[in-house]
Amino acid sequence: MSTKPSTRPPCSRNQVANTKSADTIAAIATASGAGGIGVVRVSGPAAGLIAQDILGHRLVARHAAYLDFKQANGELIDRGIAIFYANPHSYTGEDVLELQAHGGTALMQLLLARCIALGARQAEPGEFTRRAYLNDKMDLAQAEAVADVINAATSEAAKSAVRSLSGEFSLRINALLLKLIDLRMFVEACLDFPEEEIDFITQGRVAEKLALIAEELHSVFAKAKQGSLLREGINVVLVGQPNVGKSSLMNQLAGEDVAIVTSIAGTTRDTIKNAIQINGVPLHVIDTAGLRETDDEVEKFGIARTWRAAESANIALLLVDAAHGITAAEKSILARLPQEIRKIWVHNKIDVANDLPAVKEMGAATHIYLSAKTGAGLDLLKNHLLQLAGYENNAEGVFMARARHLDALLKVEAHLSFAGAQIKSAELLAEELRIAQEALASITGEFTPDDLLGEIFSKFCIGK
Repeated sequence: MSTKPSTRPPCSRNQVANTKSADTIAAIATASGAGGIGVVRVSGPAAGLIAQDILGHRLVARHAAYLDFKQANGELIDRGIAIFYANPHSYTGEDVLELQAHGGTALMQLLLARCIALGARQAEPGEFTRRAYLNDKMDLAQAEAVADVINAATSEAAKSAVRSLSGEFSLRINALLLKLIDLRMFVEACLDFPEEEIDFITQGRVAEKLALIAEELHSVFAKAKQGSLLREGINVVLVGQPNVGKSSLMNQLAGEDVAIVTSIAGTTRDTIKNAIQINGVPLHVIDTAGLRETDDEVEKFGIARTWRAAESANIALLLVDAAHGITAAEKSILARLPQEIRKIWVHNKIDVANDLPAVKEMGAATHIYLSAKTGAGLDLLKNHLLQLAGYENNAEGVFMARARHLDALLKVEAHLSFAGAQIKSAELLAEELRIAQEALASITGEFTPDDLLGEIFSKFCIGK
């Protein structure tokens, strides 16, 4: 007789690490540098005793107290606000102490050193949030969203990260997971009656349910992909011969003069990077040295960097002078660009050539006609960049997602497709559903290897 699947995958977060840590950690939770207020955070079993030693008072849980913060010899460190959160009603699920003082760099270090002298240790990057995850205060997708909220480069990215942090992404994943588990349980149950003549798979509308799950998965993936784009942005490199207007286009996209513009060919000698945004989507634009044969050693270094920049780009804008169009030199540049990079031909200086702004599809190539000097046609380029990246203008309901989330969703999609192909074989169908279930559960961390956790939380800032 087969064993019916549990709603919890074979490896849970409680098996990854102990949920209650024996040691106490401390860190400065506010950004480095001077500020009006700074916060030192302490988490672990010794947090209450550390509070009593520094403050000389036993704190009432979840009540703010304005007190002196003192050294071991009674010398005043500062006067500020202290709050104690008793487990499990805290961010980490452990006893937590927060000391809010004036945000001077030296003062914060003094306060942190006092906590460490009393038995705490310096927290590792992301360790507070890792403990929150291990203590079931949040799932892994929400924990990752903590860092995404902090690091959001645009307002749209921040909104999407907050949605994920509040659990919207996890709710969609868990709803899918429950449907997948329910279907898998039914298929597993069919294996218990191999001799029956009843076609349980057909009567149970398994194919129909698979199609509905796949449809919902597609919707979740679309929102997650949008969120991933908001998080990662697009790497755009400007390439072309000298004096075709790359630096002028860079300045138009940035909305300010970030690159020097002259009529002298070869003015740009090095790559210039600038972060901008279009409709909330971050663009990492790289202006490069003009590509030509030269004896100038400095310019040669710049040209070499141009080719390296092109190798790491998502999209290449190939600039040409609209007056003479694409020549053998431009075709030579195109041939050297990596095949996987998406390319857009940008015909610049239409103000000189007396052309109008336009987007033209010629075969498999897109040609955009604009003026980097006047800005005419710039919106056409911006819209096409977003379209090429797969971004939709409506960001409502978008979740902040990472590459691992998209990889997991693609794996689920593939195994649901395999399951559909094995609809006549309950054993193979059940196995494909099991693999899909584990892949989906990995997003929220119900099935996550320890080394992946280490990689995720090591990228957090210290104190979070």
